[in-house]
Amino acid sequence: MKKSLLLLTAFLCAGMAQAVDYPYLVFFNTAGTATVFSITDWSATVSGTSLQVTNKDGSLSLTLADLESMQFSDNASAIENVLDADAPVSVFALTGTALGVFDNMKQAAEVLGAGSYVVSNGKNAQTIVVK
Repeated sequence: MKKSLLLLTAFLCAGMAQAVDYPYLVFFNTAGTATVFSITDWSATVSGTSLQVTNKDGSLSLTLADLESMQFSDNASAIENVLDADAPVSVFALTGTALGVFDNMKQAAEVLGAGSYVVSNGKNAQTIVVK
């Protein structure tokens, strides 16, 4: 745990210096789910076993043990790393409530309001943040 906390701290310190070049931070968990997070006015803190990331739109809490990697991105379409952007997708609220089935990610993004969602196509799923 101390090693992962040290690595996380080093990453965040190094990342803050480079974050100016990238508007998004993508978190990948051990299940393969990616969460895209805008870094406009962002901050990150570690509390116990969780990483709390906050921006102007809200906050995200991630369990450190489930966090596999993080990377800065220049686009919010990191979702293409896990999901086929042209395939039909099902969208759910974080509470599990089904919000609809869409022809592709672009159509879903046009309909969704600002917030966090779970998007699935087939056996792959990931969390996205729409601002």
